[in-house]
Amino acid sequence: MAKKIILAIIIIIFLSIFVMTYTSKDYIDVYIDGENVTVATHTLSNINSQNLNKEICDYTINAMNDSSSNITTLKNGIHHICLSYGLKNPEINIDSSIGKNQIPVMVHVSGTSMLPTLQDGEILFINKTKNIHVGDIVVANSEEYGGIIKRVGEIKGDEVYLESDNKNISYEYINGKLYEIKGVTTWTNIANINGVVMNY
Repeated sequence: MAKKIILAIIIIIFLSIFVMTYTSKDYIDVYIDGENVTVATHTLSNINSQNLNKEICDYTINAMNDSSSNITTLKNGIHHICLSYGLKNPEINIDSSIGKNQIPVMVHVSGTSMLPTLQDGEILFINKTKNIHVGDIVVANSEEYGGIIKRVGEIKGDEVYLESDNKNISYEYINGKLYEIKGVTTWTNIANINGVVMNY
């Protein structure tokens, strides 16, 4: 009988430790669908979860539009926000419409430089990554052209050659001068790549 009581006490102690460890952990679940962000905070800490969730949402949306951000910088930023609210060691889980630890972003095609592959006004989703290959269609920031959607034609180290799918050339008179109108081709640094187009 004494052995059963001791065994029961040991089991209760282990269960208590397990429950205390599990329930004392803070969990932040972030879901990104490419356009919207939702956040759920699971904590026993006495914090303003509504303000925390709003700040995480705002930060995530900014990260989606920042070419220098990635899944690591996103998690680090969210972790920093959580620490500022008093959470000790939160576990941050990122899920999305394209899988765990991925950042989808919705973009709109503007113009005809990627015809016939992409149409003006078409809505695309990109996977926010710098893991690109020749032949991929990517979204990039260009100092000369602004935000562009182009195909990767060549990669040399950190430099990426981007080109339009539309190879048509036209000519137009502007203020009495004849100009050649053709799709953009440019070299850019991989740091300027926002992500790879997924659905075309």
